[in-house]
Amino acid sequence: MVTAPIELNGVPLLLDPAGAVVWRDGGLVVVADLHLEKGSSFARRGTMLPPYDTQATLDRLARLLRRYQPRTVVCLGDSFHDPDGPGRLAPTDRTRIAALARGRDWIWITGNHDPVLAADIGGRSAAELAIGPLTFRHEARRAAGPVPVRGEVSGHFHPKASVATSARRVSGRCFVTDGQRLILPAFGAFAGGLDVLDPAISGLLRRQFLAFLLGSDRLFAFPREQLQRRAA
Repeated sequence: MVTAPIELNGVPLLLDPAGAVVWRDGGLVVVADLHLEKGSSFARRGTMLPPYDTQATLDRLARLLRRYQPRTVVCLGDSFHDPDGPGRLAPTDRTRIAALARGRDWIWITGNHDPVLAADIGGRSAAELAIGPLTFRHEARRAAGPVPVRGEVSGHFHPKASVATSARRVSGRCFVTDGQRLILPAFGAFAGGLDVLDPAISGLLRRQFLAFLLGSDRLFAFPREQLQRRAA
């Protein structure tokens, strides 16, 4: 895996192609929007999806944690697709989450899909978390007045971006940052996405921002002017 180094509010971070942020000096790995049990949530409403999203997402998360061996893991909200998601976990998946969290400080940031998290899934929950010059929350906060929001790491929007190559148009999940904020792609197997040029995302950022599209083993950085609006 080839990571991409960035600096956010003076803190050196690594962007991993799996869709995670690594703060090596802090011994910390950050992921966003796991949306565990999305398949079972849809099934309850009569829409059948393959029931393997939780297992697939946990497989990817386990590989990531083996690679970095972090002391702290921060999940940036919407870790479960709905508040009842923890109750629908298969016993094997519940055991697996507990094993991943064992020996680590595991923080579940609450999101709009999971505003309250069950106490028996391990770790601890928080509305947001400040560590040094960085603040971790589910959804980016709009600046109040002229003072910019600095050092914010968030998820929620599931950013995606599109670029045109000589052969074809390429679209995919991405990180997006303007050096003051960083918005993570969704980590969950079934998560959709919102174009980074949509005002809901671009309106949060300074004019010149970078999108890092996820490749299979590396990231591809594109400035805003090279991005194309994804078709609806």
